[in-house]
Amino acid sequence: MSSTGAAEADDDVLIFNRMVDSLDNVYGALADGSRRAIVWRLAAEGELKVTDVARPFNTSLNAISKHIRVLERAGLVSRRVSGRDHWLSLRSEPLAAAYAWIGLYQRFWESRIDALERYLADRKPDAR
Repeated sequence: MSSTGAAEADDDVLIFNRMVDSLDNVYGALADGSRRAIVWRLAAEGELKVTDVARPFNTSLNAISKHIRVLERAGLVSRRVSGRDHWLSLRSEPLAAAYAWIGLYQRFWESRIDALERYLADRKPDAR
């Protein structure tokens, strides 16, 4: 392999590793029910103040703020500060990347299930 080919391969590995790290952060953030509820609410209602996001939870504002920071690190939520108010909005790009990754496996398993159905149909004894 030429040195240019090796550099391109290294670039591909670096890009893949960044994508996997990003997906790890997204799936890690979504692994918690409270954070999924925050994401769902922002998707349904749009931009909200942190205090409005925290209101329905039976926990401290500090605990919700920690959940929000996890979502921010994963790139799922962005924050806008206006005076004393902190506004949150959902960023859909990381969700789209996670959905695309799952889509790869959906196609894989659908093809396997189709193959299993064909196999079982071929093994079915003739009705006589």
